[in-house]
Amino acid sequence: MHSDQNKEAIDDGEDIEIADDINQFPTGVGRKYSPVVAHDVNDSAVVEMTSIHPGSSSSFPKHELKKVKVGVQPNMASEEREESAANHNINGPQRESKLELFGFDSLVNILGLKSMTGDQIQAPSSPRDGEDVTITFEQPKPTADKSGTWMGVFMPCLQNILGIIYYIRFSWIVGMAGIGESLLLVVFCGSCTFLTTVSLSAIASNGAMKGGGPYYLIGRALGPEVGVSIGLCFFLGNAIAGAMYVLGAVETFLNAVPSAGIFRETITRVNGTDIAEPITSPSLHDLQIYGIVVSILLCFVVFGGVKMINRVAPAFLVPVLFSLLCIFVGIFSARHDRPAVGITGLNLESFKNNWGSSYQMTNNAGIPDPNGKIYWDFNALVGLFFPAVTGIMAGSNRSASLKDTQRSIPVGTLAATLTTTGLYVVSVLLFGAVSTRDKLLTDRLLSATVAWPLPAIVYVGIILSTLGAALQSLTGAPRLLAAIANDDILPVLNYFKVADGHEPHVATLFTAFICIGCVVIGNLDLVSPTSTMFYLVCYAGVNLSSFLLDLLDAPSWRPRWKFHHWGLSLVGALLCIVIMFLISWAFTIVSLALASLIYYYVSIKGKAGDWGDGFKSAYFQLALRSLRSLGANQVHPKNWYPIPLVFCRPWGKLPENVPCHPKLADFANCMKKKGRGMSIFVSIIDGDYHERAEDAKAACEQLSTYIEYKQCEGVAEIVVAPNMSEGFRGIVQTMGLGNLKPNIIVMRYPEIWRRENLTDIPATFVGIINDCIVANKAVVIVKGLDEWPNEYQRQYGTIDLYWIVRDGGLMLLLSQLLLTKDSFEGCKIQVFCIAEEDSDAEGLKADVKKFLYDLRMQAEVIVISMKSWEAQGEQQESVEAFSAAQQRVASYLEEMKEQARRDGTPFLADGKPVFVEEQQVEKFLYTTLKLNLMIQKYSRMAAVVLVSLPPPPFNHPASFYMEYMDLLVENVPRLLIVRGYHKDVVTLFT
Repeated sequence: MHSDQNKEAIDDGEDIEIADDINQFPTGVGRKYSPVVAHDVNDSAVVEMTSIHPGSSSSFPKHELKKVKVGVQPNMASEEREESAANHNINGPQRESKLELFGFDSLVNILGLKSMTGDQIQAPSSPRDGEDVTITFEQPKPTADKSGTWMGVFMPCLQNILGIIYYIRFSWIVGMAGIGESLLLVVFCGSCTFLTTVSLSAIASNGAMKGGGPYYLIGRALGPEVGVSIGLCFFLGNAIAGAMYVLGAVETFLNAVPSAGIFRETITRVNGTDIAEPITSPSLHDLQIYGIVVSILLCFVVFGGVKMINRVAPAFLVPVLFSLLCIFVGIFSARHDRPAVGITGLNLESFKNNWGSSYQMTNNAGIPDPNGKIYWDFNALVGLFFPAVTGIMAGSNRSASLKDTQRSIPVGTLAATLTTTGLYVVSVLLFGAVSTRDKLLTDRLLSATVAWPLPAIVYVGIILSTLGAALQSLTGAPRLLAAIANDDILPVLNYFKVADGHEPHVATLFTAFICIGCVVIGNLDLVSPTSTMFYLVCYAGVNLSSFLLDLLDAPSWRPRWKFHHWGLSLVGALLCIVIMFLISWAFTIVSLALASLIYYYVSIKGKAGDWGDGFKSAYFQLALRSLRSLGANQVHPKNWYPIPLVFCRPWGKLPENVPCHPKLADFANCMKKKGRGMSIFVSIIDGDYHERAEDAKAACEQLSTYIEYKQCEGVAEIVVAPNMSEGFRGIVQTMGLGNLKPNIIVMRYPEIWRRENLTDIPATFVGIINDCIVANKAVVIVKGLDEWPNEYQRQYGTIDLYWIVRDGGLMLLLSQLLLTKDSFEGCKIQVFCIAEEDSDAEGLKADVKKFLYDLRMQAEVIVISMKSWEAQGEQQESVEAFSAAQQRVASYLEEMKEQARRDGTPFLADGKPVFVEEQQVEKFLYTTLKLNLMIQKYSRMAAVVLVSLPPPPFNHPASFYMEYMDLLVENVPRLLIVRGYHKDVVTLFT
């Protein structure tokens, strides 16, 4: 019946309310937390709290129900719906009997699959997105035409790689480095891009990929901060590369058609070679004017969208491929001094002569000149040639426009990389064998000189090749910037956001502005290395991403591309760094500094997010390995760190939406040295777990937010239990893992239990202490929490330790940790020891001093003998407190005796039989009175007092123990009651 009702509701298009599983921040998050103020002038510890009170209905906001409208396809006829309903009812009982266990029918299962696969719901662009969504079974909206492997990846990569470097500088590189080192240069640079392509293929085939290309991959692998910093650098690299290609095209055009120059050309004379021919260079102003015009025209093409670019791309690429064919035909058909002087044709003698290198000085035009200012070596040639192999990201930049990113990016990019690398290797051999070295060094357009039938074909190929590469750069850069903006990490980039299926016009204008600004510079040799550095930063990021993901091998790491290994990715990353320094250490430092500044800016101003990046996985793996290496053995005292479990359940009230006493959080920070260590903040909600599970989630999120607000390094945990005692007993047994279990229980002393007549507090408080003793946990109880100083309040005086019982050195260590905080750094430590006889005083003092010296602790030792203790006077306030405690104990004993006589049973307290000796009770009361008097006498001006915690006496009522404790803490404003455990936390040895 439940299934049929659901179906009827769905068929009628009604709204179905489902519980939202997304954790929302509770109300009050983000408001300023006011300091704890006393609501009762007589009790500074009485503060109001409504956020964790178990009886308050508004303590934790319930998760709001979100309406998800489920409708049928609008084009389904009513007859089809009726037939579908009839088919559903044929085998209804059998299907319902199987699905009733899960509480939903098959249609809702389909709905869940649809939402999970993202067929009907678009995945949030950012992990912070969690807005209300409407899910319908309508036909998806038609999307823009997607590109395949050939048009979407291979051609853009080929156009970017086959650029101006090949046409106008490659033959000169062969002449300068020789055939042997030129082959080494091609293999060296090609290996870097090949390994990067392998890493790119592995990451891109590990799941669905949205827009942003390498930014999307790096951000999801290394986190949003690294992703945005490298992504913005890669955006700048693409924008600057567009200017480089435009300048190359314009320079080639003006060299081919000198008469097109508006301003006078400058002439660079050739010296030091047998072939003395003047080389003309176009004017800077001509480069600027033509470059700006070409950039604007290309921007108009980019504004037409991917569809127009795909139509225009063949018009640029086909002439380029034809020009390459003409170059190879011309090389094979060349003869001695034909088509120009210095062309030998394919000649073994030329091959031998050009095998070795000929590094030398050149002028600014690259022509050999003994008086030149530029010396070329292999490192310099790496910087000159490497832009010729960049461009492998051109396909991934358009990932949002691809039909199948997991197949197209690996296949298309690798095909383009291998094709161009093979072309460069063959070209080295052919250029080295077809001409003399002087011709290689002086003819910057040797590829056009040997082309068949006319050099003009190569001029056209150069211009179209560079324009095609510029077009691909100006297409990928805006989409990259829009993808970064859409992730909503940096609010300053919100102007570049773009809806799905729309063109990034604002980002395109911004890219064009950067491109034109670089064109105005007019210096190709200055623009080229800048762009190359940003490319290499991105390539290194891709390799490091693949290295990290492959090394961690998380369950989600299942790339379809199987030919990868973390070692190859690591070598690729190292090659990128080496090439950066080979090109220019100055440019390397500038680019890395820029990436670091962007990273720092994003970490400060950016919105936090969790993309499941590799660093999170690395932290997880490191934590697991560390935990396994720690094992379950006892931690050595030298490696002991306090892991406090801060019990937030207050003995009192707190302000609204404050889940933990502010000073308790401050004290938890005082237990860490320089922030090292972890705190676990725990609170308990009374009730049934099934009924209050949502309240626990809200409370945990609220507590986590408050911990972050108080800048405490720790985690929040909320436990639902029938009562506080049961909840704490479960916590103390199960909290933590291995040696990372909490070792110190920190809680507030219940100062208000008698004033508020809270008779249930003594039994709970004593039960918690006994649970800690049984579980072998140390205990620190803070009395006078409202007076505890915050980080801005400086304390002066002493930190007094009344070291009564052996506690493994915990009290001494806590005093040292307090001194590391700014609030107590001006204090000195005093250690008070109790001696039974006067004769033991000096020996005890010497022993304690030696012990503290060996522990590297500076403290003054004061020994108090029992005789001096007995001889001291008693203050009137303490005597009155002692008398009042005696009267309450006597009254309670009379009540127990009367109850036992009426019921004919032994003494019962807290539901357990007790055996109380009145003389022993008097002795306990007197002991605590004397210790309290001692503290008031010697530590009245102390900043804080530490005293050993006495264990609850066996078979004494809990209220009696509270009487002892109240008498101990009477009139002491700030007191830490400490109990150690059976482990040493300090050691004498190095």
